[in-house]
Amino acid sequence: MYGHVEKLAQEIKKGAASVEGVEAKLWQVPEILSEEILAKMSAPQKGDAPVITPDELAEADGFIFGFPTRFGMMPAQFKAFLDATGGLWKTQQLAGKPAGIFYSTGSQGGGQETTALTAITQLVHHGMIFVPIGYTFGAGMFEMEKIKGGSPYGAGTFAADGSKHPTELELEQAFHQGKYIATITKKLKGSD
Repeated sequence: MYGHVEKLAQEIKKGAASVEGVEAKLWQVPEILSEEILAKMSAPQKGDAPVITPDELAEADGFIFGFPTRFGMMPAQFKAFLDATGGLWKTQQLAGKPAGIFYSTGSQGGGQETTALTAITQLVHHGMIFVPIGYTFGAGMFEMEKIKGGSPYGAGTFAADGSKHPTELELEQAFHQGKYIATITKKLKGSD
């Protein structure tokens, strides 16, 4: 809503695009809240990424899904989008494709890992391969002196009331996740 996920997504895209032969695209899911509700929430205008349709997922070799957390889960907008993928599920068009997850929460106790855990069920039903970053980000995973979002499940940031922006370390982790998952996707695609 306030651009935190979009900022991480831009870094993830840069990381993915840094892998030779990989084309990375940014998409956003359809908004389901009315303009009136968004105005009451003081939500800024959405970014200019195109709105994806469920069928467009079938064209991708891999995914890195990002969303803000809503009560420890993905928000209704993303859930509604995934609920519309029944046709892809029925034909298992996403089966075997790697997928990662990243997120933004309002606070340290805002549910970054529970959001990832609850989102994994969507991947599992489609037969996708969940690709966590684990501790591949190295020393950045162990940072204790600064507030840092993210976990072995994926990159993350803390939005607070919307005024906090992703830190340099969080952006580096996002770039790493994009590069890491793009590398794995390329390896899997090459083994076809």
